[in-house]
Amino acid sequence: MSLTQKNQQPSACASIQEQLRSLSEPEYKVFQCGLMPTVDPNRVLGVRTPALRKLAKSLKGSSLAAEFLAWLPHDYYEENNLHGLLISELSQYEETVEALEAFLPWVDNWATCDLLSPKAFKKLPPELPAQVQRWLESSHTYTVRFALGILLKFYLDEAFQPQYLDWACELHSSEYYINMMVAWYFATALAKQYETTLPYLENRRLSKWVHNKTIQKAVESFRITREQKAFLRSLRWKDEK
Repeated sequence: MSLTQKNQQPSACASIQEQLRSLSEPEYKVFQCGLMPTVDPNRVLGVRTPALRKLAKSLKGSSLAAEFLAWLPHDYYEENNLHGLLISELSQYEETVEALEAFLPWVDNWATCDLLSPKAFKKLPPELPAQVQRWLESSHTYTVRFALGILLKFYLDEAFQPQYLDWACELHSSEYYINMMVAWYFATALAKQYETTLPYLENRRLSKWVHNKTIQKAVESFRITREQKAFLRSLRWKDEK
């Protein structure tokens, strides 16, 4: 998939923009903007996710979708979300990674990032962990967050490997949206791989903020037992006096 130069917008993309405008709701736009402080409100139309998913399903596999996926960057937040949903519908691993490599540098918010859930990755192709590790090494906030999300979604059950915890633990960032995902990842790991994950908290291998946020998220989970929650609370990293 080649990246079209940003000069004259293809008619296919203009057509999709018109469809998105027809689905927009001004009041919902206000709500969305309140959740995404990193996105310019002028780039938000106010289209609900179910409507975007329905549009993605209707475009899947079409020449219109192919032309849209080749056109970056987009003008609107909803175009990025539609782009992510279309990538998530791709069935082949190689084309999915190629599409993500072109798209991820343009992702500028947590909502678009977390919307990405590639179907091709559900098959757990053997090449994926190495690709995730490369994304974790990116300097781009949302590429790193996306990689963590892949570890969380696909590699905390049968495909789990203890080294994946190390990959997340070794991320030292000042970026809120990365640190929040690290905490979310470790909290989910506690729910699914408790014995292997617990030492990362007992030995304070995470930053103080991530450590405490992980415990907060874990004790809010219904998948953590009452006894486990009590012990996790005892591990909170308090200010030294």
